[in-house]
Amino acid sequence: MRTNGPKIRLSRALGIALSAKALPYLERRPYPPGEHGRGRRKESDYRLRLIEKQRLRAQYAVSEAQLRRVLARASRSGAKTGEVLVEELERRLDAVVMRSGIARTIHQARQFVGHGHIQVNGRRVDRPSFRVTVHDVVRVDPRRRHLTPFVVAAAGANAPDRVPSHLDVVLPALTVGMQADPRRAELPVQCDEQLVVEYYSR
Repeated sequence: MRTNGPKIRLSRALGIALSAKALPYLERRPYPPGEHGRGRRKESDYRLRLIEKQRLRAQYAVSEAQLRRVLARASRSGAKTGEVLVEELERRLDAVVMRSGIARTIHQARQFVGHGHIQVNGRRVDRPSFRVTVHDVVRVDPRRRHLTPFVVAAAGANAPDRVPSHLDVVLPALTVGMQADPRRAELPVQCDEQLVVEYYSR
């Protein structure tokens, strides 16, 4: 999904920092953009659920159709639909690339995958929605590691404060393995996923 428009403006509209760059702007102006951003808005139940859905979509840069497909799969799991929804989104190849620190943002991760820089189990994969499973090994194509973004990543410039335990990351080698299933409790996703499920159940 291509997100057009300024990411900082979107961050302010949703009330969450979608990148490290957006954080200081959000701290200085913790209200939605626009002429009436400072004014109070009526917080209806529908709007609360809509905002949570938009927050989840923005953090993974997925389209409405993609989110609906993942939700349908999560609802058939037999477990808590909201938690499984987030865990399934975390299996996306672009999410794994971002969460490992190979990419700085989800948008950069999508670009890396789309341009064919990423391999899964030694084979090139150019589909950001590719579902990574346990024991899969994701790495940067050895022929592309000399590119500046990957040299920067290997030095640890994009390293997250905490890597979820389901990922085994070796940044100097630009390699990450999925050693377990993602767990919602460990994922730094700012969203009340139950409200997202309720939004689609209305």
